[in-house]
Amino acid sequence: MKSITILFLAFFSVATFAQKDFQGKAMYMSKTTMDMSRFGNEMTEVQKQQMMNRMRSFLEKTYTLTFTKTESSFKEDVKLETPGTNGPMWGRSNGQGSIYKSLKDKEMIEDVEQFSKRFLIVEKMDQPQWQLTSETKQIGNYTVYKATMTIEDKTIDFGSIFSRRGNNNQNDDKKNEPRMIDVVAWYSPQIPVSAGPDRYWGLPGLILELNAGRTTMLCTEIVLNPEEKIEIQKPNKGSKVEREEYNKIIKEKTDELKERFQGRGNGGGRGRF
Repeated sequence: MKSITILFLAFFSVATFAQKDFQGKAMYMSKTTMDMSRFGNEMTEVQKQQMMNRMRSFLEKTYTLTFTKTESSFKEDVKLETPGTNGPMWGRSNGQGSIYKSLKDKEMIEDVEQFSKRFLIVEKMDQPQWQLTSETKQIGNYTVYKATMTIEDKTIDFGSIFSRRGNNNQNDDKKNEPRMIDVVAWYSPQIPVSAGPDRYWGLPGLILELNAGRTTMLCTEIVLNPEEKIEIQKPNKGSKVEREEYNKIIKEKTDELKERFQGRGNGGGRGRF
């Protein structure tokens, strides 16, 4: 295993050095499954399917990752909503959000707008503890290698604001426990950049497929060294906060939404999404 790791890293270093201006774009499609058990046993299968249909735009998305040797920007491709199929307003991208990474500065900035306020979530990029394997498969024209790790998910679980009141005791018992997720990445040393979709990076090649918890991201198109030079802009508009501070702010807001949702349910009717 150690020899495999050294070989990959050596290949990555040589390839990167030989292509100082290496850059490109990668398009991804993303699909997230929802844990319907959070809604309790009150919903029928028909109601659950209706819920999934309304949440489709929130659970199925496409993204574009632009990258150079030292920087990358991951941004959602925003489409016009189809009438009657739009999901919840919270957590929806307005076309301005992105995740910026700088390998040179070891800094990640998530640009996001929530509850009509713009935030820049600034985090230090510590080297991910990937476990490299010799397992391979083919994605398009690229041979990809498997890497795995288990991490704590520190992002906000927006779906929890709709959990049923009957599940509160169970949720209270677990709210202080860290949410751990298993991550599986498939990367290609043929594309010599240490970049990837969402918040993931740190492998000796571009990540073309990612499975993290309930979310799967798959690269559908790659454009390398386009004629038009790629310029990646570092986000600079918004209130700078650390992840812990941002989570605290959003949790307070989502708790308010949860109370409203449950209150409407107790008032004789179901809350609308």
